[in-house]
Amino acid sequence: MALRYLKGAQGRAEGRSFLRFITYVAIGGVAIGVAALLLSFAIVRGFSQEIENKLIGFGSHLQVSSHLPDAPLENAVALEEGIAAMDSVTHVSPVVQTFVLLRESQQSIDGVALVGTRTPPSYMAGRITTGTFDLGSGAQPGVVVGQLLADRLGLSVGQKVAAFAMQQGGEGLQVERPRVKSLTVRGIYETSLLDVDDTYVFTNLATARDLAEYPETQVSRFDITLTDVAHADSVAQRLEDRFGWPVRAQTIKQQFAGLFAWVNLQEGIIPLVIGVIVLVSAFNIIGALLMLILEKTREIGVLQSLGASGTTLKRLFLLLGLLIGTTGTIIGEGLALGLALLQKRYDLIPLPAEAYYMTSAPIELNPLDFLIVAGVTLTLCGLAAYVPARVAARIEPVRAIRFQ
Repeated sequence: MALRYLKGAQGRAEGRSFLRFITYVAIGGVAIGVAALLLSFAIVRGFSQEIENKLIGFGSHLQVSSHLPDAPLENAVALEEGIAAMDSVTHVSPVVQTFVLLRESQQSIDGVALVGTRTPPSYMAGRITTGTFDLGSGAQPGVVVGQLLADRLGLSVGQKVAAFAMQQGGEGLQVERPRVKSLTVRGIYETSLLDVDDTYVFTNLATARDLAEYPETQVSRFDITLTDVAHADSVAQRLEDRFGWPVRAQTIKQQFAGLFAWVNLQEGIIPLVIGVIVLVSAFNIIGALLMLILEKTREIGVLQSLGASGTTLKRLFLLLGLLIGTTGTIIGEGLALGLALLQKRYDLIPLPAEAYYMTSAPIELNPLDFLIVAGVTLTLCGLAAYVPARVAARIEPVRAIRFQ
């Protein structure tokens, strides 16, 4: 009977299809709420995953540097071997970073952070838009620059640029004796992280050492990759305990604490706000069922006169509310899945890179989200249907049969 009411509910007189329309509105409200909530989960999770992948790809899971400002790490070879021997560590990459002036011409010159590394970060190597991530050698040094910097300085692959490193010492920077290197642009990358694309350029370790005047025993930091990023905090603590002052180990979340705090805020607020849609949709079922009870009052009286108890009537309308919720949930989950797959394939929702660090809304689907949203929605629909069900159970048979 609940299924019949769901499929063919209609009024007694004029506007007989209006009751059916109200039922469809209740189903549609649940479907839209479920779809919106699932899409918000998928986008927020995708956004968090994409940001984390970019930051880890740029700076690895851990960075080991010196507590002393702008000071290099000493005994680099022994320190690298000690770090590589620790549990959970899969890769250690020495890095020499220094600030230089990158000049293409008298008009095209800018200050950048020059990062010297032995091997390119995996994520960065996969974001090359032009050329390759070829850092060259000491005799023929190459440089890989960000797209924003390349556009501003008018750089292209194969072009020669000069890197000027200022002499350190005395009071501030001594510009009388700059160290100069001629570099060839080998590749251009784009991550949509504007601070990275605009500031960081990559070269080989030997070239960066020459410009920074670091001997073989010194590096700026070590980038460390772990078997599992979840172990980062414990490994960082063990590193500091083992090697002592001035070694400092920072996780990726500590290095970019502000950005991760912003991502966590999105994860907490957006699903909560969108979830209100599901709550409102569930309570729309109260209005739909009360209207149905009003239209079916005489039928309820007939059922009671034939022996239907109040408990039976209560079950009838509780089941009807759950059927509305189930139908809406199935439609909503199908809609969310379809839209999510379309977004992953065609990037239908663009984003401004300067605000969101990516050019389109990312999607990360999780089957657990579909189960949780379905369970919560059906629970809310069942609770919302309880009030009309109690109203139906308390109708007096004689008055119901005579109801006009």
